[in-house]
Amino acid sequence: QVQLVESGGGLVQAGGSLRLSCAASGLSNSRYVMGWFRQAPGKEREFVAAITWNGGATYYSDSVKGRFTISRDNAKNTLYLQMNSLKPEDTAVYYCAADRFPEGSTWYLGEYEFYGQGTQVTVSS
Repeated sequence: QVQLVESGGGLVQAGGSLRLSCAASGLSNSRYVMGWFRQAPGKEREFVAAITWNGGATYYSDSVKGRFTISRDNAKNTLYLQMNSLKPEDTAVYYCAADRFPEGSTWYLGEYEFYGQGTQVTVSS
């Protein structure tokens, strides 16, 4: 059974930093890509960042590029999102996701096989 469990969310002032973690279980025998998504109240879920199995390629939305960094530690089955220079518009529930069979050159923008339950990030002005 696959489980993705996010942690590290919280309340931070604008300009501050947070690091999110996502612990994956049930996928240890698979190669899988991973990503972060977020959903603000009243808005649709949006792509934030993604990373390939070996970390050789990363992808970011324009809204977070240069401020957020995605990384992974496969030995620990953990995905990270370092968020710096946070803005009030970054406030959302952040979800991690995993996919064993990504397809196409824009796989990172599509649907993933598995999603976590999410962690709340609130940035005050």
